[in-house]
Amino acid sequence: MSGIVIERFATAAAEDPARPLLTWYDDATGDRTELSGATLDNWVSKTANLLVDGLGLDQGDRAALLLPPHWQTAAVLLGCWAAGLDVADEKIPVDVIFASADRVNDAAGWGASERFVLGLAPMALPMRTVPSGFVDYVAEVRTFGDHFTPYPDQSDRDLVERAAVRAAELGLNAGDRVLVDAARHPDPLDWLLAPLAGGATLVLCGALDPAKVDDRVAAEKVTTRLV
Repeated sequence: MSGIVIERFATAAAEDPARPLLTWYDDATGDRTELSGATLDNWVSKTANLLVDGLGLDQGDRAALLLPPHWQTAAVLLGCWAAGLDVADEKIPVDVIFASADRVNDAAGWGASERFVLGLAPMALPMRTVPSGFVDYVAEVRTFGDHFTPYPDQSDRDLVERAAVRAAELGLNAGDRVLVDAARHPDPLDWLLAPLAGGATLVLCGALDPAKVDDRVAAEKVTTRLV
């Protein structure tokens, strides 16, 4: 998948490249990472270039993501779609797999010849120790270019339609600033694609501390809560 999903993302990123498009909080670590549309687009492009130029993957090749909701997960997911890859939602043979550090053992059995691990550390720091058989995504992706032209592909129309329907179900509108509890909404359709489809920006929260919600709503000018 690529075309329409990436068009939606590109439109959101280009409307105001400097505005916060995705702000990530992890209340377990105190991490706060704010990405403008331009910055997230750079990460998406780097990921797509890693897949195409670095690994030689092509449209229709498969990727698997064993990752929680996170800003880096958004970059990987959108990067895979920009490169024309199909993202598997069941355990089938894939060409590349991205796994969080706590799920590297789950990567066995997918048949992926290319395996990346994500430490998901604050400030996108590289991992100190990389598991055997894996490459550190953060360290590797930084070496690739900031620009990528997505492959033209209309195969994701159904996904975009589902995202638009879900945006309506969740009451998301253009210009909304949406606070999302990642634990309650782990599906990318909820925490990433529906807000993009609805024209909203995101405040994605991992390990959300309920005591901090009201202050965060005020600080981030949140208009809608998915908690």
